[in-house]
Amino acid sequence: MKKQILLIAAALVGGMPALALAEEAPVTEIAYILNTFSFLISGVLVMWMAAGFAMLEAGLVRTKNVATICLKNISLFGIAGILFYLMGYNLMYAGVDGGWIGSFGPWGADDAAALAGDYSAGYAAGSDWFFQMVFCGAACSVVSGCVAERIKLWSFLVFCAVLTGLIYPIQGSWVWGGGWLAEMGFSDYAGSTLVHSVGGWAALTGAIILGARKGKYRADGSINPIPGSNLTLATLGTFILWMGWFGFNGGSALALGSAGSAIEQSNVYINTNLAAAAGMIAAMLMVQVLYKKVDLTMALNGALAGLVSITAGPATPSPGLALLIGGVGGILVVLAVPFFDKFKIDDVVGALSVHLVGGIWGTLAVPISNSETSFLTQLIGVAAIGAFVVIASTIVWLLIKFTIGLRVSEEEEHQGCDQAELGLEAYPEFGRGSQMLR
Repeated sequence: MKKQILLIAAALVGGMPALALAEEAPVTEIAYILNTFSFLISGVLVMWMAAGFAMLEAGLVRTKNVATICLKNISLFGIAGILFYLMGYNLMYAGVDGGWIGSFGPWGADDAAALAGDYSAGYAAGSDWFFQMVFCGAACSVVSGCVAERIKLWSFLVFCAVLTGLIYPIQGSWVWGGGWLAEMGFSDYAGSTLVHSVGGWAALTGAIILGARKGKYRADGSINPIPGSNLTLATLGTFILWMGWFGFNGGSALALGSAGSAIEQSNVYINTNLAAAAGMIAAMLMVQVLYKKVDLTMALNGALAGLVSITAGPATPSPGLALLIGGVGGILVVLAVPFFDKFKIDDVVGALSVHLVGGIWGTLAVPISNSETSFLTQLIGVAAIGAFVVIASTIVWLLIKFTIGLRVSEEEEHQGCDQAELGLEAYPEFGRGSQMLR
């Protein structure tokens, strides 16, 4: 449980024994400040990942949909912030107590004890809320790229509101909120399952219900590749995500008030970087072997898959094992992309291969280096969360489809969502030349 881990780690300050308990070593003001700072600066890095998702997706959709995908990414982050304040945080953390759900109601800070000189809370309440909120936004960002280029803007945002306000915090309460999966011993350090696979499952159901983009699959079942608009932007987005991931995983150490927690964060940073590097190189080699050429988009997604794969357990592996975990993630991406295409599941940016497949693999790999977990418990957690998100997401997608509608018309899809829904273009100076890219 994130909060319990933090309280223990925060107590290990100033040369205290490694196994000291919180009640034996009161948290000092400096530890309280460092823990709070870690939450805040790591949260900023995770928020920076929203820019990475936006740039990655903008580069991988066609020119006629770039403005829409940018709007979706920034607006979903706004929705996540509001909904996580109004109900998400308390559903995830307030009064779960080994159960299935927290309580309804808006979040409110209570720092009176710290202001009076009692630092036993370990960190400022607002820093914790901010750090948890940006994770909620990241889960929603996974969905955006997968269902791009054919979903209505407002229909997508309605789904985001339900995902961030209900679906994400309820399943999150099972583990990070101290719910029933935490009691079983399920472990997900920074969210391979709780964030990335959740976004992946939600995206999978949406992609199936939406159907593929027009022209993506030919009548004979063969694939018609639809290139993105700007691989330079996609590469920039990947670099931003890679950088932001240090806050995503490193901040999940949940403390910086002792030498032990500082060492843990350092190890997490190293393993996170190595897994990303291994995922990228493994994907490049795999593509070269299978297709005789290296694909840039596969290299980018290989790096991201390595990052997703290590996220469930970045603190315990050796650097060598981190390379292995990330490398397997990169290989799985290359294999998963044609797998989804075989079933005509149109994933514009490869989100399912990166976040869903990589998230499952990373979560199941945790017991390799963490003796306190078991493969069976990890599998139960993956299956339970997957089933919940699939069922809940399917209900929401179908309700939207049969009420306000889910997909733009065929004419609007051909025209592009930028003109059809926003009345503008991301690159208006291209003029008639831009039409050739469509």
